[in-house]
Amino acid sequence: MASSFRPSISSFMLPSLSSCNPSQKFSLFHLGSGIRRFHNFGLKPSKFLRHDDDNCMRAKASGNTSSIAAPENALDWVKHDKRKMLHVVYRVGDLDKTIKFYTECLGMKVLRQRDMQEQRHTNAFLGYGPEDAHFAVELTYNYGIDKYDIGDGFGHFGLAVDDISRIVELVRAKGGKITREPMLVKGGNSVNAFIEDPDGYQFELLERAPSPEPLCKVMLRVCDLDRSIKFYEKAFGMELLRTQDYPESKKTIAILGYGPEEKSTVLELTYNYGVTKYDKGDAYAQFLYVHRLQLLQMMCTKLAKQLNLQEGRLLGNLDQYLT
Repeated sequence: MASSFRPSISSFMLPSLSSCNPSQKFSLFHLGSGIRRFHNFGLKPSKFLRHDDDNCMRAKASGNTSSIAAPENALDWVKHDKRKMLHVVYRVGDLDKTIKFYTECLGMKVLRQRDMQEQRHTNAFLGYGPEDAHFAVELTYNYGIDKYDIGDGFGHFGLAVDDISRIVELVRAKGGKITREPMLVKGGNSVNAFIEDPDGYQFELLERAPSPEPLCKVMLRVCDLDRSIKFYEKAFGMELLRTQDYPESKKTIAILGYGPEEKSTVLELTYNYGVTKYDKGDAYAQFLYVHRLQLLQMMCTKLAKQLNLQEGRLLGNLDQYLT
């Protein structure tokens, strides 16, 4: 029997443009599943979206329009939206111990903390400034779990420091692990070192002049560099800043981001020659992007609720990292 479902216009009446503000918001959304839901029920995203000259979109149905930020083509919003990397999420076995290491050794500050008793986990957000202006880390402690498998897909975080020797000695004095002493980077004149936090996550210390974004990099290993680059360009509007091949180390890296590498947090993708599979483990969770155009998510969520469907999963890339 054919479905007689027909969404009401009122269900898509969202706040007007005048009520919107430029503050950035984040969303976790499986974009692909959301688009499919419109088509599965004979609905085209373009029927509800109209592009305006003010670089915003409006939800529409049967001639009635409600102003809201959004693009005519459901995927074009990636090109026009102002975005940044928001924070990275990963799991730790001892929250207090990890917080102490990050604050005392790496100079981070606790930005906020929340205890989700019903979900049996606690989150702590740390960084070097307000979340709306700086990249941050979100530590997740799940009640009763004191150890995770990091796997070999996640690489490391990059941390820009102005005195690498001082940080290394501080980490050493606090009982931290130095996995590589300060040394000149091959083929360059910069100095780096590697340290390990209490849960085994690696941090690359990069000696630089004072940076507006100290937490400057997230490195992930991928199996198909070209396809991964295209994914982050098309799905998240990231710009390919540079690529570099290291034949002696049998690897190629690609740096992507939303601004200059020396002033913002970037994503480093590493392809190791011939490696076609990585163990993702269960420790690294995902990283989040922040954006202002959220109509597509809101509309799909409303539609899913009307149809009593489960909300979309997090968006997964080619290497199955959640974003």
